[in-house]
Amino acid sequence: MPDPMLAQRDWAGVAAALDAHGHAVLPALLAPAQCAELAALYPHAHHFRSRIVMARHGFGRGEYQYFAYPLPAVLQALREEVYRQLAPIANRWNAQMCIATQYPATLAEFLARCHEAGQRRPTPLMLHYGEGDYNCLHQDLYGEHVFPLQMTILLSRPQSDFTGGEFIMTEHGAGASRAEAVPLAQGDAVIFAVNQRPVPGSRGMRRVALRHGVSRLLSGSRHAVGLIFHDAT
Repeated sequence: MPDPMLAQRDWAGVAAALDAHGHAVLPALLAPAQCAELAALYPHAHHFRSRIVMARHGFGRGEYQYFAYPLPAVLQALREEVYRQLAPIANRWNAQMCIATQYPATLAEFLARCHEAGQRRPTPLMLHYGEGDYNCLHQDLYGEHVFPLQMTILLSRPQSDFTGGEFIMTEHGAGASRAEAVPLAQGDAVIFAVNQRPVPGSRGMRRVALRHGVSRLLSGSRHAVGLIFHDAT
């Protein structure tokens, strides 16, 4: 299971980092043994509903697989608890951006909303990169109902299992753009905006658009888990 103290983490600090930068890091969310156990699932197709080879779709190089339901217990627990902590932030952001949508307090309620709209396919996924692989900048939008925050957990050890392969975020808005590499250690999670976020401007809050990706792996092998809270059509 994930850190039993997850609910006692500094969620106010997470909210502040998301407001300031569009992302926040949760250090050591999973232990090394948990990371290894999850990565070991990748070759076993029965855990997954589909496999995507990125180069076939112009997504970059490397591949990923979407988990099938039921999710591994550790990921199900994380998805439920992290959603519960992020829903108030998502609701505040939407209010600041004058977006009417508000999100229920629990993941089960939100997924019921997705499923009623035909978004029934699970979206948590595991990504695998080898030497020379990378992930193009993108947004994970899968249907009408989109939860505006998501999370990625690095399962491999930087500088030991792989080199390069940094998690990258970009922001674009109001004539300004920026890119940032987010350093992660094995077991660290990064929470980040899926599509857009509010940023203070001279005339009140404005929206900036975000994308994320992974820089080219220079050597080795890299696994990561992506936890997306909305399901897909």
